Amino acid sequence: MKRSQDFLKLVVDRGTTETRIRGVYLVTDQGNRLPERVQETIAGGISVLQYRNKERDGAAKVELGRELRQMCATAGVTFIVNDDVHLARELDADGVHLGQEDGDLAEARKILGARKLIGVSTHNLEEAQRAEAAGADYIGFGAMYPTGSKDIEHLVGPETLADVRPHIGIPIVAIGGINRDNGTRVIDSGADAVAVISGVLGQKEPALATAELSLLFNRKAPLPRGVVLTVAGSDSGGGAGIQADLKTISLLGSYGASVITALTAQNTRGVAGIHGVPTDFVGEQFTAVLSDIPVDVVKTGMLYSAEIVQVVADRLQEFGRRIVVVDPVMLAKGGASLIDATAVTTLKARLLPLTYLLTPNVPEAEKLTGLSIMDEAGMEEAARRIHRLGVRSVLIKGGHLPDGTAVDILYDGSAFTRYPAPRILTKNTHGTGCTLASAIATFLAQGEPLPTAVARAKEFITAAIKLAQPLGKGHGPVNHFLAARENR
Repeated sequence: MKRSQDFLKLVVDRGTTETRIRGVYLVTDQGNRLPERVQETIAGGISVLQYRNKERDGAAKVELGRELRQMCATAGVTFIVNDDVHLARELDADGVHLGQEDGDLAEARKILGARKLIGVSTHNLEEAQRAEAAGADYIGFGAMYPTGSKDIEHLVGPETLADVRPHIGIPIVAIGGINRDNGTRVIDSGADAVAVISGVLGQKEPALATAELSLLFNRKAPLPRGVVLTVAGSDSGGGAGIQADLKTISLLGSYGASVITALTAQNTRGVAGIHGVPTDFVGEQFTAVLSDIPVDVVKTGMLYSAEIVQVVADRLQEFGRRIVVVDPVMLAKGGASLIDATAVTTLKARLLPLTYLLTPNVPEAEKLTGLSIMDEAGMEEAARRIHRLGVRSVLIKGGHLPDGTAVDILYDGSAFTRYPAPRILTKNTHGTGCTLASAIATFLAQGEPLPTAVARAKEFITAAIKLAQPLGKGHGPVNHFLAARENR
């Protein structure tokens, strides 16, 4: 009976540790405004904070540690002290992390007690197994990649992590040069958490950098994987708007929630009428969803009026949503205006500074910038101008240009990425913009970094256009169902 109880306690303790050591594991730097920057990362979604401070004297170190400890306790973030077991006890930290040469695990356990977490830095399977056998609750493992900030003595890489993972039964925190674009390899290799320093704290927007990394862990979640909230108008014909968004989100394997901004009477031939939803009720829908459902990505489409744009921006700020994909819907396929001039001004002033990715087509980019876009050079210049409005990344869609392949161009403020696809001659293109933006939002919610999410969404919409079947007497809808089957 005693052995059964001990085994049960071990299982419970292991499960508890796995829930406390997961996701984004932030190690503090020595920079200025540390509490303020840490608070931003907490808002962005860190799960663990490791307090490392080698510059301050004893009293100042304790004072700063207490401030960070309180911030973590309030937010439910696990608080770990780097190396110093006695400081960990004084701060009542959740645990301590020890380097290979920075203390004895058994002695640390004696000082801190059985309920505190102890992590150990390791660089190979032998060290990892030795730490686990000695009673470590988790291990650090790395380095995964060169960091550029210091010489790396042990560069093990994701491949070694994948080899080690089956032999270790406690959480593994991968460390070393991990960022949004290479973090997927580390997570897929078996990391339970990724440790970062400058990759978050050294960024202009620590909260956004944290949110990007945190989303990558959704790739381990069961289906439906990730939650996307679409904020858009209803298309009674079913080819665009909320209907296209929810089809895309569901067929690609995520959970879709919605906020409806307007009702339209439309079919494949055009829009016969628009009825805007009362602004207060748009806000009520937003609050109802975001106060209850753990939304990963917000995607906006037709917002109709300046007042609705305003309430959308207010709710995004109120609930701290940072991964926001904005499809600036302005014109219907048949040419009907779906947003007034005042709303465009409010969109630029209030919503674009909150936008993670903007996905205008050429006419929309022209309306936002005042440019006349004739070629890829014009698309690039428009992207630069839109980026200066506060948008983090811009994807300008080139399908409206007359000749050549259909090239979309992604600009992140520093570099351009081209996404070419064969141009398909068809009139069945209703809902392409809604579908592409929703597909990008879905792949982001499922743990793909932005460049990969755009590439996969481009493949999806290209297939949806190619496989479209004639429906109605005008511009028929794209084929979401068959495109999703091809995407699997």
